[in-house]
Amino acid sequence: MSTALNAPIPSFDALTATSGTTVSSETLTGQFSVLYFYPKDSTPGCTTESQDFTRLFHEFQALNCQIFGVSRDSIKSHENFKAKYDMPFELISDPDENLCTAFDVMKLKNMYGKQVRGVERSTFLIDPDGVLTAEWRKVSVPGHAEAVLETLKNQS
Repeated sequence: MSTALNAPIPSFDALTATSGTTVSSETLTGQFSVLYFYPKDSTPGCTTESQDFTRLFHEFQALNCQIFGVSRDSIKSHENFKAKYDMPFELISDPDENLCTAFDVMKLKNMYGKQVRGVERSTFLIDPDGVLTAEWRKVSVPGHAEAVLETLKNQS
């Protein structure tokens, strides 16, 4: 099952996140939520994207919106990445690709001339009722966090 725009997000069980927290589909109700999926901790594009969401974090918070980063990296990797860049939000570890599959972000990509299966950089905006209201796929990092914030402002 995957997500559809203007429909409730798929239900999912608790996944481990940083700071000893867990995140489930129920965590994503009651306020706006941003889920941004990225390929790998501490790589240049993923670092820049995370820094952009960190820089705008208080503006998202002011609009009653929580942010979660998601990748297949381990909690240990996430904790190091989060600490190194002082991220104020949690990172969800999805090593079994359950959430990645639910949001249909696992794609075949070309790396150094070989096809590899990996996370396609994607972001999803979910309203307080758990309905997917906006999505960005094949994200280009520059200006992306600002675009998500603008969309949120128009929905709040």
